[in-house]
Amino acid sequence: MSNQETLLASDLPLSEPQREILRALVGSIIPASKDYDTPGANDPLIFKDILVTVHPDADIVASGLEDINQQSMRNHNGVGFADLIASDQRVMVEKLSQALNPFLRTLVRIIAQCYYRDDRVMKALGMELRPPFPEGFTVEEGDWTLLEPVRRRGKLYREVDV
Repeated sequence: MSNQETLLASDLPLSEPQREILRALVGSIIPASKDYDTPGANDPLIFKDILVTVHPDADIVASGLEDINQQSMRNHNGVGFADLIASDQRVMVEKLSQALNPFLRTLVRIIAQCYYRDDRVMKALGMELRPPFPEGFTVEEGDWTLLEPVRRRGKLYREVDV
């Protein structure tokens, strides 16, 4: 069983209202696409993975979600973020993205990590549905002369005796 399957309601790192705000927020950051046949980040499977992954950062995420909800209530006549219409949510997310705070950096890292390990997303990207290791992926050989400035720079570490 995976972490996603064994997650119990009592194990969830956020309260139900915080999860609703988070679900709306991640769905506005990565919405579903009919053109590419991909789910949004608020898809139940992806969102469950986000909840599992957010656990170590639950305090910063919970605090950030509360801040977003308070901003929404101040700016939208008492309406919380999860209850805003999609266009108002997108406007708030765009404003948030301009203020690079630790909450948003943490959240975007978690969303991207969970979104791009979903099989449906990988299939839409044309990626083979398998773990990257042990087989690895073929990388085309590039122009090795691009490393010359690094080679000329020399060592940035000191030798130690073992």
